Amino acid sequence: MGINDVVSAERLHIGFFGMRNAGKSSVVNAVIGQNLSVVSHIKGTTTDPVKKTMELLPIGPVVIIDTPGIDDSGELGELRIEKSKQVMSRTDIAVLIVDAEKGLDILDEKLISVFQKKNLPYIIVYNKSDLIKKRKELKHNEIYISALKGENIYELKEKIGAYAKKEKNNKVIVSDLLTDGDMVVLVIPIDEAAPKGRLILPQQQTIREILDAHCYFAACQETELETVLNALAFPPKLVITDSQVFEAVAKTIPDSVMLTSFSILFARYKGELKELIKGAARLSHLKDGDKILISEGCTHHRQCGDIGTVKLPAWVKKFANKNIEFDFTSGTDFSDDLSEYALIIHCGGCMLNNKEMQNRIEMANSAGVPVVNYGVAIAQMNGILKRALSPFPEVMKLVL
Repeated sequence: MGINDVVSAERLHIGFFGMRNAGKSSVVNAVIGQNLSVVSHIKGTTTDPVKKTMELLPIGPVVIIDTPGIDDSGELGELRIEKSKQVMSRTDIAVLIVDAEKGLDILDEKLISVFQKKNLPYIIVYNKSDLIKKRKELKHNEIYISALKGENIYELKEKIGAYAKKEKNNKVIVSDLLTDGDMVVLVIPIDEAAPKGRLILPQQQTIREILDAHCYFAACQETELETVLNALAFPPKLVITDSQVFEAVAKTIPDSVMLTSFSILFARYKGELKELIKGAARLSHLKDGDKILISEGCTHHRQCGDIGTVKLPAWVKKFANKNIEFDFTSGTDFSDDLSEYALIIHCGGCMLNNKEMQNRIEMANSAGVPVVNYGVAIAQMNGILKRALSPFPEVMKLVL
């Protein structure tokens, strides 16, 4: 995979924040070397977060996000400020732009407190440095620049890059389970909810990593699985299935073959698996009247038989044998108040970056609400969670 082919969810997300007319958009444009945001002397020119996916040297593949001013006023201003706060949930590194002539404002200080509370790495950039005569001694995460004169722009990118190296993700999806020449079978249902003419992102990424590991794969729908297994000269090392056909696949493949799902693999990849296994236990302790939030990280046209809004609620009701209520969210929408829910069932989060998914889990933890994803929940309800986690002995003890 070339560096320009890195998917958005895998890229470093860099958020630019600050007060109106601190030169935030000018700094963004100077850093990326092109006009992403409109620049004007009129306060509040940037009215909504502006996002660009690109390769930024010397950092690498990134998503740049320019946000509205934190001192925006009025009802619309409050909405824009709220949008800026939402950007933080998916930001890996925050860049706070400050007018060097005015120095840190109380609103800047409040924003820094939010960064610190969220454990969000941040850099303070004093822009318009060409207009000041005396410069103060700076901390390690501060820098003077002039977007107008181009002063210290490369040095700012190097400073961001230093944080990027700390955030670099060296985790793997599946290759650590394989050795050269292993065969993997991928079970991929094609139903009304499947995107026409393509595979979904986790399937693409898994296939690429199998190939990079110098291994082979066969892909089929669940209805052809038995035929594929019989056609192979030797049993596969691993079978990876879409969560919604977990039960049928588990009945078809021999116990000697490792079985897991795309959803479980990506939960491990993003460092969420242990937390989600704990959340699966709540499915066995639901009560009449409990409310469950089912949340998806992407937005798509709901189809008849949609897994999130149709299949999962039916499976949960059957498994729990209780009268359960459900709420649904998708995309960037995620409730600020989770306290009314007995459980959150989340998608695999393939379109969310690690920061945003971790932020959602932390919000749930703060509200005392367990979280489980589709794959772990379906495996639990089918009584095959232990088998689906057998490739990962380090988490087996968490299964109740």
